[in-house]
Amino acid sequence: MSEDVDAYGIPVIPEAVSVSQVKRRAIEEAALAEFLAGGYSAVSVDTIASRAGVSKPTVYKHFGNKERLFLAVIGSVLNGAYEELEPHGTALTRAVDLRSALIEVQLEWTLIQLDERIVRLRRLVIGEVDRFPQLGRLWFRRSYAAMNAPLVEAFAELARRGVLVVPDVELAVKQLVGTTISIPQLAKTFDPGYSPSRDEVEALVVAGVDVFLARYGVVAGG
Repeated sequence: MSEDVDAYGIPVIPEAVSVSQVKRRAIEEAALAEFLAGGYSAVSVDTIASRAGVSKPTVYKHFGNKERLFLAVIGSVLNGAYEELEPHGTALTRAVDLRSALIEVQLEWTLIQLDERIVRLRRLVIGEVDRFPQLGRLWFRRSYAAMNAPLVEAFAELARRGVLVVPDVELAVKQLVGTTISIPQLAKTFDPGYSPSRDEVEALVVAGVDVFLARYGVVAGG
């Protein structure tokens, strides 16, 4: 029996929600392209609707207004960037070689933060954060939950086992991120011409991890 008919042989017509989901995806893709090309303020809902091949009321039906659409697009991109990553907290707590595991985790995260689409969206958020502070808070919360929070849990566990000596886990995570991810991330955010090779990025990450372990490794901790 064909997949296009039900158990009684009646043709299955797609529910309206399926068509609606296709339109929603088209709107999100069009909005992302327009926001990246022209920035938030310069883009109109009319332009997004035209590019998506839908009516302006359809955009409002799905997202309410341009601000909510912008939030949804940023959230979608962030979720898409992070969802394929393995849980790095587990990788660290199970690692035989903690240094190698930290380098691998931080290098992967750094390369994600240097992805051109992520960088361009970050610049958009920075440019609009005074007008829409919720955009900045959204970016921070999602990034923290995906990147910092698992490190906090992993370092707390490693400290309990005596693998690390970490008096302040939150501070230790901020220091690790600051000496690995933040250096090339800031450079790329404010200098469009900054384009380090993978080897250059890895060298920065390795140096940062070594500084971290020199401070919090069991030998350093006594």
